Amino acid sequence: MDTIPAPTEALRVAMAEAATDIDLALDMLIPPSEGIEARLFDAMRYASMGGGKRLRGFLVLECARQFGVGRNTALRTAAAIEMLHAYSLVHDDLPCMDDDDLRRGKPTVHKAFDEATAVLAGDALQANAFFVLAEPDTHADPAVRAELCRGLARAAGPRGMCGGQMMDMLAEAKGEPMEEAEIGRLQMLKTGKLIEFAAEAGAILGKAPLQMRHALAAYGRDLGAAFQIADDLLDATASAEEAGKRTRKDAAAGKATLVGLLGVDRAQSQMERLAAQAAAHLDALGDRADLLRALAHYAIARRN
Repeated sequence: MDTIPAPTEALRVAMAEAATDIDLALDMLIPPSEGIEARLFDAMRYASMGGGKRLRGFLVLECARQFGVGRNTALRTAAAIEMLHAYSLVHDDLPCMDDDDLRRGKPTVHKAFDEATAVLAGDALQANAFFVLAEPDTHADPAVRAELCRGLARAAGPRGMCGGQMMDMLAEAKGEPMEEAEIGRLQMLKTGKLIEFAAEAGAILGKAPLQMRHALAAYGRDLGAAFQIADDLLDATASAEEAGKRTRKDAAAGKATLVGLLGVDRAQSQMERLAAQAAAHLDALGDRADLLRALAHYAIARRN
């Protein structure tokens, strides 16, 4: 009998398979174009394919698997959420936002193309995400499709990712220190809400009981908070080569982070507590959620 891989190895294999499948789905859902809009499609594909951890997409796939959801259904939803995430990165990197020239180890979209194309590529990726979720091929039940669109809009909008980005920009402009609770809320909106929805989306696809939807949403919420602290720690301690993007930029810009407020050691402790808390939300799922538990560890142990 073959040795069962350790959870970390099993997770690595599962995430690699998921990344490959998600890229194939994106290749199908954002096909190359030879028309007058070809440059826009090229920028969309450049922004969304061939890189990244696919954490959000993997969450959709693995949470959907808990409820027996078909792989194609879960993949379309995962690809839609990755499109939305890619749009947020394209716009976040623009000169009027964080002004970054490196993302996932390659030039950002506005550097590889131009600013106007980057804006349009982000807009198109966001619109395409909702188009994919609304299509009957994503789920036979229109109520499920509507709930997915509603949930993604909530996670991405003024009380989610966009609201968090606005808070971040205002805090940077004011240059005033933020309290721990304020930083936590900013990060929950800017990063956490989309990760929370990715976990809940699997339960929505599987028409899971409300209690299980809440449990997976709570898992995603704590995972997202831990993931963001890990990102802040990477910005403070990793090289640009390790992270695949410019580092030390938060401190240089005077951005409010828990690492800056609490220091590395206390932020590390809080991150570990959140990861353990995330895993505890999965108790009702038993052993079949082991990869999701391992993901909580991966989120805080990664170096990129």
